Amino acid sequence: MHQGTDRTVREEHRAAPLPDAIPRQRLTGESAAPPARETRETREVREARKTREARRWLRLLPTPLGTPFTFGYLLVLVATSLFMEYADPATVSAVLRESSTDVAHLGDTLLLVLAASALWVVGGLSSPYVFGFALVLTALERRIGGWRTAGVFLLGHVVATLATEIPVGLSVVAGHLPESSLHRLDYGISFGLMASVGALAGLLTPWLRGLVLGGAGAMLLRDLFELSSPLTN
Repeated sequence: MHQGTDRTVREEHRAAPLPDAIPRQRLTGESAAPPARETRETREVREARKTREARRWLRLLPTPLGTPFTFGYLLVLVATSLFMEYADPATVSAVLRESSTDVAHLGDTLLLVLAASALWVVGGLSSPYVFGFALVLTALERRIGGWRTAGVFLLGHVVATLATEIPVGLSVVAGHLPESSLHRLDYGISFGLMASVGALAGLLTPWLRGLVLGGAGAMLLRDLFELSSPLTN
């Protein structure tokens, strides 16, 4: 009786289930799958974020399809700047004189010099105007389109040129300036660029608008104090 009972107890003890407090052993593949999936998803999200950031920075640069006007115009400016850098100095000087929007040329070949003077950058590729042109006109064209950007740039170039040169001509006629002022060398993209800066500033948030206009104004004041081109500044 006692022996049978003792054997029964031992058999029941062996058949008893494991306590809940002891964890069941898992296979290696069961615990590795979820972390691998999470790591892969995290990597994909990180790569997608980097792609979006790269595209955002690339939008600051002109492209043939995204900003055709700015991209094409910039190629022209690069070509004319290389011409200024490596061509014969006498030839470069003669071409620039013929492209000048001084009073004498405006009276003889108005449309020709208005177009020709906008093909050059004072100082060539080393000028900050090249960087400003690419940055400002790219941003403006992406917001309002190529035709409107071209209109803003050309209108600013033409109106500002006439607004500075007509008073010079009148001053020469009145005897306040010598006749040599009729042949003052004047060319470049600065008028069109500044008009584009103003147009872009109107599309920005208030604090960013103040930053852009303040930077442009500071640059112009610096040039004015240096008397590099007082009438233009």
